[in-house]
Amino acid sequence: MSGWQRLVPFPEVDPSPSRPDLDLVGAFACHQGSLQLRFRLQGDLHRLTMPERSGAPARRDGLWEHTCFEAFWGQRGDERYWELNASPSGDWNLYRLDRYREGLRPESLAQPPHCQWTLGEAPGGGQQLELELWCDLPLQLQAAGLEVALTAVVEQGDGTLSYWGLVHPGPEPDFHRRDSFVLRP
Repeated sequence: MSGWQRLVPFPEVDPSPSRPDLDLVGAFACHQGSLQLRFRLQGDLHRLTMPERSGAPARRDGLWEHTCFEAFWGQRGDERYWELNASPSGDWNLYRLDRYREGLRPESLAQPPHCQWTLGEAPGGGQQLELELWCDLPLQLQAAGLEVALTAVVEQGDGTLSYWGLVHPGPEPDFHRRDSFVLRP
């Protein structure tokens, strides 16, 4: 597992003074054809809107419209890339794209990703939400040459969304930019 990497919110022109105090970190590893992801969100989580737990987690579209943890990955030198969304509801989706924001379609999986969510008290106060997820990599991907971006969308209680990433290389939040795929195994 890579060391914890700090995700930062996209800079706002006029940040809300009521924005909750949050800390978000992520990590990833590749093991025998699988991708393992971890995210830990700490702080004033009671001031966020979290999707309700699903009785039967399933593949769903539009998860990024609310609090959602994400990973993007592709092979260095190849325009194709994948987008994985994981909601605190337990719902998920995995998409494949042919090139930057083109050819979006669900990627078939032999089995859905395995997600484990825990919610508890954070050291030093506040709450902590942690996700650990395992997903099989598409067969055509190899760990060598893999480029990864860890991202998240966080919804505040008033419905405002903030966009978190390792880097924000563009003038607006855009997790599909390949220059934001900065992690390597």
